[in-house]
Amino acid sequence: MIWETIRLDWDGDIATLTIDRPDRMNSLNTDTLDAIEEALDEAEAEGARVVVLTGAGDKAFIAGADISYMKDIDTPAAQEYAEQGHRIARRLETFPAPTIAAINGYCFGGGMEFSLACDLRVASERALMGQTEIDLGIMPGWGGSVRLPALVGDELARRLIFFGERIDASDAHEYGIVGEVVAHDQLESHVAELAADLASKPRHALHAAKDAINMSHDAPRDAALDFEARVWSGLFGTHDQREGMDAFVEKRDAEFE
Repeated sequence: MIWETIRLDWDGDIATLTIDRPDRMNSLNTDTLDAIEEALDEAEAEGARVVVLTGAGDKAFIAGADISYMKDIDTPAAQEYAEQGHRIARRLETFPAPTIAAINGYCFGGGMEFSLACDLRVASERALMGQTEIDLGIMPGWGGSVRLPALVGDELARRLIFFGERIDASDAHEYGIVGEVVAHDQLESHVAELAADLASKPRHALHAAKDAINMSHDAPRDAALDFEARVWSGLFGTHDQREGMDAFVEKRDAEFE
């Protein structure tokens, strides 16, 4: 499909979803959110082994939701907007393959929330991040008040949300919000290498590992441990399990499906 405000590009089994509104700092209006949902559907249907989320241009990843749209909506419309943002964040979080946020610039509000829903976050040295909603008279509405405390701890999350602080890439890395910071001109190539490495891993084992980690956040400890045991044992007898273990014993590279 072709959309006006996003692009979905392929490099083998790797799908890159680019928010393409650089003149609006890649902010998210309803048309863009609709397009993102459709693109994620397409990426899953086409069997993407990795999804990279990024923004067009040199200034912004996603600078947030579109304030020119939000400023005049009423409570029912805001509820629908919140539900759509939550659907997309949850889709990134549960997509049956790793998702990577390539944060190439401003990453505020809803953009921050979508990055938090990804499995991995890599930031350009130029990136600025924050849950900045408080200065608009609102609060995070697409999962930031849940995912940020889970990632950085309660006290730090409260400070970032209450003050709407904008933090640079170095602080984001120190706080554990991003896993890596790279030179701005190396972000695309570095993420491409990271994605290619992930795409070479066994698909079903990666999906199972992602599900188990997500379950550890969503369920009581014993239930999460039981789930891990079930998905682990379910991988035995698959081509990739047999190939991986045979390759190890035979001291050769595995050839996964």
